[in-house]
Order: sequence, then C-alpha cells, then structure tokens
Amino acid sequence: METTSTNPRGIPTFPFMSNVTDYVKSIEDVEPTLQRFQEMVSKYTFMQQNVDRRAAGLKEKLPDMKRTLEVVKFLKKKRKDITDRDASGSLDDGEDLDAGSGHGLSDEIETTYSLQDTLYAKAKIKPASIDEVYLWLGANVMVAYPLDEAEDLLRTKLDKAKESLAAAEEDLEFLRIQITTLEVAIARVHNWDVGEKRKLRAQGKLKDPLPDEKDKA
Repeated sequence: METTSTNPRGIPTFPFMSNVTDYVKSIEDVEPTLQRFQEMVSKYTFMQQNVDRRAAGLKEKLPDMKRTLEVVKFLKKKRKDITDRDASGSLDDGEDLDAGSGHGLSDEIETTYSLQDTLYAKAKIKPASIDEVYLWLGANVMVAYPLDEAEDLLRTKLDKAKESLAAAEEDLEFLRIQITTLEVAIARVHNWDVGEKRKLRAQGKLKDPLPDEKDKA
C-alpha cells in the first residue's frame, strides 16, 4: 500500500479503508497486512511522541520569550519618556510622578532579576543610560544588541516560536487521526479475516480453528 499525500510537514497520510479487499486479496495476505499496519502505527506513535516533546518545549519557552520582549519594550518606552521629559520639561498624560522629586519621571528604577531558577537579586537601573541589552543566543553565547535591534530580534523569534507551536499542535492532531484510522483498518481486516474463515470452514475448505476459538482453547 502506498500513501498518496502528506501534510504540510511531509508526514504521510494513511487513506481511509473503504474496501478491505483492496488491501487483502486472500486470507494468506491477512498477517502480512496486519503486520504492516502495526508497523505504521508504531511509526506514527514515534512521530507523535517527538512532536509532543517539541510542543512541550516551545510552551515552556514562550513565556520567557514574551517577558524578555516586554522588558525591552519597557526600557525603550522609559528611555523615550525620560528623554522627552528632559527635552520639553513636561510629562505625557498618565505618566507616574517621581515621589522623590515631585516634578517628573524617575531617572532610576529598582528591579528584581533572576540569578538562578530560585535565586533573585535587586538592582537599580537608569533607563536613559541604557543603549543596549545582552541576549542569550544559546550554547553559552551572549550578544549585545541595541534596543531597537533587540526588539526586532525577539519579536521575530517569538513569532517563529508561535508558528512552530501551531504547526506542532496541527501535526499532533493529524497524527492522532492517522493512528485512529489505522486502528480502524486493523479491526476491519481482522473482522474480514474471521468472516472469510467462517465461510471457508462452512464449505469444508478450512479445518483450522478460528482465531477466537484458538484464544478460547
């Protein structure tokens, strides 16, 4: 049996079995057919496990990616607000006043950052003096990016991660359908085999017991 189509990621489609005799020509063909179907189920299941792990990894990374992007956007906004304040001597509507000075945005922000998974520290930063941020690119590589470039990079990575997650979830649903279709095909071939053997036994052409009868023996 040959598959005739694939999904967008190249995973082959198992066509619905509309006629058992298209797959099984005689009772001698049943065991090889069932074995081939079981092998296909194993392959689909293996792919499903890999895609599921990839989707889980993306779901775990997405929140951190979103937070990092929000931090960069926050720094850009604060930097712009302070720069605009210093240039014009006024505030945009709705901006917070510096409780200490009483006449504008605070030049310094206290924040908490992660040193390790369960270890945090406090730091004071001055958004107006921040021109670049350092981003982990993987494999112990950290690179400095200007704020604008960092935002573009993070936004691109976040969009790609969302697309990858959507594709993984689509593949998982596709694989579930293929496995279910194969399981139905296996059941139909088995039932066809039982029916054909009953006919042959009734005609005296088959002396072997039916599979159900073997199980009971």
